[in-house]
Amino acid sequence: MPNADAAAPAHPHPHHHAPKETGRLEAFSDGVFAIALTLLVFDLKIPHQLPAAIGTDAVDPGHALWKLLTANWPSYVAFLTSFFSLLVMWSHHHTVIAQAHRCSRALIVSNGLLLLGVSIVPFPTAVVADYVATPAGSVAAAFHCGCFTFIAVTFQLLARAAFHENSVAPTAHHATIEQIRGSYRFGPFFYLAAFATAFISPWGALAICTLLWVLWASTMTGAPRREK
Repeated sequence: MPNADAAAPAHPHPHHHAPKETGRLEAFSDGVFAIALTLLVFDLKIPHQLPAAIGTDAVDPGHALWKLLTANWPSYVAFLTSFFSLLVMWSHHHTVIAQAHRCSRALIVSNGLLLLGVSIVPFPTAVVADYVATPAGSVAAAFHCGCFTFIAVTFQLLARAAFHENSVAPTAHHATIEQIRGSYRFGPFFYLAAFATAFISPWGALAICTLLWVLWASTMTGAPRREK
């Protein structure tokens, strides 16, 4: 009769039979991302100059409203840049946390720092919307890029903590882990480049931020697969 003990692995992974601990962390993070994404829209203001504009017969109401709406285009650019940057990061955050099994202290702290940056995003977005087309545009764009530099650094810390042997799931998909590591390895440096570019061209800095979320959107994965 075969020995049952001999068939068992000599050193079973400590997380194989432990329940997954990251559910609350992911749910809380989803809430912060959702609130930050929602708050971005509050900077899109309704034009209130229209009643005065249509007081004269010479002004067509529809044309006047269209001019007021299009004059607010810096707000639309700032909103779309921040919205899609956070949306793509939320998707990658889900992928990272799905590969983790245990909430280590490093994972909790790094996730908290990331959410700090995410929750701040509506503020620099509003500053960019109001000032990017003014002589103060360089400072506004630099402030915006500086915020995303902080987020990029904290996201790297989060990924490092999630993929550490103390947290990573035994069934984590290693190709997904390497993809996330590769795509975000130079993120902070790209945002630093955008920060420096802001003092030369505010629009150039925002263009770099836009290209970054487009780049990372192209690396988004679906539901993370697990190795068996």
